[in-house]
Amino acid sequence: MPDDLNWAIGGEAGDGIDSTGKIFAQALSRAGRHVFTSKDFASRIRGGYTAYKVRTSVDRVESVVDRLDVLIALTERTIDENMDELHDGSVIIYDGERTTMQDVEIPGGMIGLDVPLKSLAEDAGGAIMRNVVALGAACEVAQFPIENLDASLEKRFSDKGTAIVENNKEAARLGQEYVQENYDHEYGYDLETTDNDYVLLNGDEAIGMGAIAAGCRFYAGYPITPATDVMEYLTGRIDQYGGKVVQAEDELAAINLALGAARAGARSMTATSGPGIDLMTETFGLVGTSETPLVICDVMRSGPSTGMPTKQEQGDLNMLLYGGHGEVERFVVGPTTVAECFWKTVEAFNLAEKYQVPVYLVSDLALAVTEQTFPPEAFDMDEVEIDRGKVVDEDEIDSWTDEQGRFQPHFPTADGVSPRAFPGTEGGAHMTTGLEHNSLGRRTEDTEVRLEQVEKRKQKVKTAQEEETWDYREFGDPDAETLVISWGSNEGALREALTFLDEDGLDIRLISLPYLFPRPDLDAEIEAAETTIVVECNSNGQLAGVLEHDVLERVERINKFNGVRFKADELAEEIREAVGHPTEATQ
Repeated sequence: MPDDLNWAIGGEAGDGIDSTGKIFAQALSRAGRHVFTSKDFASRIRGGYTAYKVRTSVDRVESVVDRLDVLIALTERTIDENMDELHDGSVIIYDGERTTMQDVEIPGGMIGLDVPLKSLAEDAGGAIMRNVVALGAACEVAQFPIENLDASLEKRFSDKGTAIVENNKEAARLGQEYVQENYDHEYGYDLETTDNDYVLLNGDEAIGMGAIAAGCRFYAGYPITPATDVMEYLTGRIDQYGGKVVQAEDELAAINLALGAARAGARSMTATSGPGIDLMTETFGLVGTSETPLVICDVMRSGPSTGMPTKQEQGDLNMLLYGGHGEVERFVVGPTTVAECFWKTVEAFNLAEKYQVPVYLVSDLALAVTEQTFPPEAFDMDEVEIDRGKVVDEDEIDSWTDEQGRFQPHFPTADGVSPRAFPGTEGGAHMTTGLEHNSLGRRTEDTEVRLEQVEKRKQKVKTAQEEETWDYREFGDPDAETLVISWGSNEGALREALTFLDEDGLDIRLISLPYLFPRPDLDAEIEAAETTIVVECNSNGQLAGVLEHDVLERVERINKFNGVRFKADELAEEIREAVGHPTEATQ
């Protein structure tokens, strides 16, 4: 499809890959085109292969595919790394004057454009603009009006002054003109622009935006890939709403600061990745037993230990469901799209305060770094509802005091949810300890009180299961004999895979789970299916194991754990093989 373009720039960390890719993605978005991006980057500041890929179409795109049409190769390794995605007719833009690219060989059937990126950039005002020259060359190849780059260049460089902005515009036009004057190819692309207005953001940014919309007013965190962008988004923005971001010295301090703010009555949050969750686990127990509303975001990456910090994985599920000594009641909410990162963040805050439990908001690297386009109405702030739960004021305190007039913040109510008084509420003074405590929050070893408090905390989750809608998202044929279940960032690739499978005449029912605990009851769905396949980015099939435990029935697994996200065409082929209909190429 000539209007469905897959573009990438690759080189070494420190080559400006990320900023170049973002400039192009923003330009496409501003031109009314849909965008879906992916990143491959090393765990270092300089050196190591890194790439930024952009898929664009006038139609909505929700995944990456195994095809690359235009590649800006700043190093020879970039070509090698992407060889399996390049095809006959792929265009490779490179700088043959660069020492490492002088002997590059363009594979047969592909089009090599040797563009003196550095020299042209120097003509425009400085060698540092060589990537922008390459963008101009790519615009010519894709027949994308170069004027659309201007607004993105202005946004990226406006703080450096008008001269720098104009130099970059000139650099882009020199790249375009060089290809026009020196190459006579029919590339087959003509990127249409529209008047549509789109928002471009990634999952971490959507979580930060959702937190502000939900009324979060305190965030504490420690920088860790790939969760850092949540803190970066909130920094400066949350202040406009009376909030505060604190960069803590480590993850232990971060969750304890967030806990303190939540006890003080603020909607509070922290975000980290797997190693940070490990460190936060002890305080997580204190959050649970003190019945403090707190949102803890886990943006998963490859583990265990330090693992591969910049690679994709969904390996934390068991820890989020069961982690912590003793038994800690919790909710685990897992957005399945970038837009859902916004809405499920709002919901996480409401659940935390309504039921006074810690909520794990679980994302993954693929969601975190993927930038995608949405119409502005996808984030309608008028639709945001805030529920702060059983907060009592001075007029209601007397209903929750004992015979001596003392407020009981852990009173064993029928639904398990006790009254909550913010600091400063007259008559609402109280304390809570991490030790087992009575209705007043004071420590106790009384066996009857222990039973009462444990059952009370368990009852909150039972109440939530009855009161809330723990649903799932469904796609495909609801009567299909093959059921595919997924969670997290896999939804988009699976939805597109369904279109490939439909063309083959294969009917598939897809269920995407945004709630991991409590979970929707899938017993009937699994029993009705002839084959159930669970798709996830880990080696053991953690969700598959949970579902097998629930339904006492074996399910098939499609697992990927090499650090790379699923692609739509890859998943289509995996599902074909699982149901016994592989393509001829894989038989």
